Amino acid sequence: MRIWKGYQHGINFGGWFSQKEHTEKHYQTFITEADFATVARWGLDHVRIPVDYELVESEGGILKEDGFRWIKQCILWCRKYDLHMILNLHKTAGYSFADESDSGEFFTNLALQARFISLWQEFAKRFGNDSDVVAFELLNEAADMHTAKDWNQIAANAIAAIRSVAPDVFILAGGIHYNGADGVTLLDAPADSRIVYSFHCYDPIIFTHQTAQWIKGMPKDFHIAYPDTLANYRRWSAAFSKEYIGSLLHEGLTDVETSFFEANLSAAISAAEKYDVPLYCSEYGVIHQADLESTLHWYQTISAVFEKHHIGRAAWTYKEMDFGLTDAEAFPVMQKVLPLL
Repeated sequence: MRIWKGYQHGINFGGWFSQKEHTEKHYQTFITEADFATVARWGLDHVRIPVDYELVESEGGILKEDGFRWIKQCILWCRKYDLHMILNLHKTAGYSFADESDSGEFFTNLALQARFISLWQEFAKRFGNDSDVVAFELLNEAADMHTAKDWNQIAANAIAAIRSVAPDVFILAGGIHYNGADGVTLLDAPADSRIVYSFHCYDPIIFTHQTAQWIKGMPKDFHIAYPDTLANYRRWSAAFSKEYIGSLLHEGLTDVETSFFEANLSAAISAAEKYDVPLYCSEYGVIHQADLESTLHWYQTISAVFEKHHIGRAAWTYKEMDFGLTDAEAFPVMQKVLPLL
């Protein structure tokens, strides 16, 4: 599988331009130049920057120059500290991974799709000449399992619009089902040699998201160690939601460690190898409420699989958001986790 140079070891700056209040005060204080310097000092090679459309567009679709200036500032800091950067559209008008009830229309509404494509063309016009530093990730976590055909067409149209003004920039396309690795197999063949297949990996979900109240069926007091027996993971996953059991049912599984990740990533790896496309994990991580030694063991296990297959990745996330690696909750294992990123 082709290695994506410059994007092997990274971290997300989640919560800066996404999933938080969109105010200038927040933009100025949540992440600063010092944080870019810290990431470089850690020895990482890139940052992933999730962006809600509200940073750069009004509700009516009017462009906001201040938001574009913030993105340009990120690129300048990346240049200064010898980092690469992924610009990820975390939320577009009409679609948010966090609100399925208000997001289904995007995949059939031509006006919303046109706005999405127009925004990507605007990004390409402004930042396409920075393709030596920045890559574009089309959309975060297209959720519905029934939208593969629609999403492939929308992605193809967006890629064509980007390519009309930015022929050299790398473009990341993620599959449906919350960017799960299984969704990679439903992506169309790459349009050109600068397409990257992306996925997220928070498996087993009942470990990485234990106690998370935004997860369907998750009790607020549930805890489980990693590793634990495969039987226990299957039993508890099935008890909470049938959505969580699928990754634990691969034939031949005996545990939730290396063989588990190999089984769950094998189809995505095969698809990337078939088309000689880089494979990239744009989010992975563990919630603060998990046992710290279990968290460390999970990072050790998944990172070894990433390294074996040359899968680039960006951990979720730098600070706060319940997963922050610089937060006090993670401090006891932070120095052991850093070399694994």
